[in-house]
Amino acid sequence: MSRDINNKYWDEELETLPREELEKRQLADLQEIVKFAYDNAPYYKRSFDEAGVKPEDIKTLKDIQKFPFINKTTQRDTQGVGSFLGELAAVPEEDVVFISTSSGSTGVPTMSPFTKKDFDEFQDTESRWFWQIGMRPNDRYVHALNFSLYVGGPDVIGAQNLGALCIWGGTLPSERLLFVLKTYKPTVIWTSPSYAWQLGEKALKSGIDPKKDLNIKKIIVAGELGGSIEATRKAIEDIWGAEVYDFYGLSDIFGACAAMCEAKDGLHIAENHILVETVDLHTGEVLEPGQVGELVFTTLRKHARPLIRFRTGDIGRIDTTKCSCGRTHGRIHILGRKDDMFIVSAVNVFPSDIEAVVREHKGITGEYLIRIFEKDFTNKYAVEIEKSADNPKSDDEVAAEVSAALKARIGVKPARVVVHPDGGLNTRSEHKSKRVIDERNLDYNI
Repeated sequence: MSRDINNKYWDEELETLPREELEKRQLADLQEIVKFAYDNAPYYKRSFDEAGVKPEDIKTLKDIQKFPFINKTTQRDTQGVGSFLGELAAVPEEDVVFISTSSGSTGVPTMSPFTKKDFDEFQDTESRWFWQIGMRPNDRYVHALNFSLYVGGPDVIGAQNLGALCIWGGTLPSERLLFVLKTYKPTVIWTSPSYAWQLGEKALKSGIDPKKDLNIKKIIVAGELGGSIEATRKAIEDIWGAEVYDFYGLSDIFGACAAMCEAKDGLHIAENHILVETVDLHTGEVLEPGQVGELVFTTLRKHARPLIRFRTGDIGRIDTTKCSCGRTHGRIHILGRKDDMFIVSAVNVFPSDIEAVVREHKGITGEYLIRIFEKDFTNKYAVEIEKSADNPKSDDEVAAEVSAALKARIGVKPARVVVHPDGGLNTRSEHKSKRVIDERNLDYNI
């Protein structure tokens, strides 16, 4: 199928469906996938029966609220039980053509299987996101993501299907990746926000000006919150002279499930594949669109391992109003991970808010580390930063400035701000950067 490169939509009919029609399609897919899961996945039959619900109970989209939640623990407990794919799988192994796994950062890595149809629809969605940010067949694209079992690895196929010239970079060392960028002059790259920032810094220190010596026009970032933090996005854009777009994915579903458009007002989620709910962190009560809570996803078309009411652990909200770009699929706004959020003096603190302050503050490098600890049976937090080499102010002055900025943004100041020299923090990484260290011994689950 040939596409008009001047049309900003990959699939205009789908992307601009009136809300009523979109939800009508969602309901038909929801009814089918819930029945398929019940009939073919041992866990869902047992779980639905125990909850006293059946597929026929789905008459409207809201009826999904009658069904039980699942989460990462469910995946781990059922993985490998009864078969290699486990009790959540709804197809035999012979129908599976690809598996990815989670990183295991919150426990045992979990598998995510795909049938050929699942995989093909996954890649069509990736093509849609690439087209959405302006990639076209005349672009050269470097996929600088991990290919080792990572669900984001195959997303490069979506760019190939679009017609772009693709360079399967993977996790190259910085020097090698800069060589690729300088030699092959790609126009688009995808990596993590922290690495995009650090790669730009390394380029400058090695005598390469990303704006003048390289040809990158667009940077896709994912895997960390930075791409949705305006200060971080602007900092990366200032180094590269390129547009930065945030993508969001889950190993549990597929690569990028949501992506920014030119409006950069949240990330459009593929609502033809995913039904989104937002629930109260404590009670699980379903919240209205626009309210902040834990995002809960139900896969509508993935048959290898359907996910019915999967609690993602991500805190955010969904906006279902029509975007200024013309697309009608809802936009998710991610605030952070439930695992990372902590409470200080009754205030919910998200690492993303701390990052926003650090990235936009002058005279520091933008690198940071957060330490959460307990004192007198209450939560405290400390922030470690790096002072820029050319900053003439004393460490105490810089610490006081940053502490005040954090208090103004978050509502509660840190117990301390520790200032290191440029390069003094061990937070730079070729991939995701670890920026939160929890030193507490007490149980502060929210």
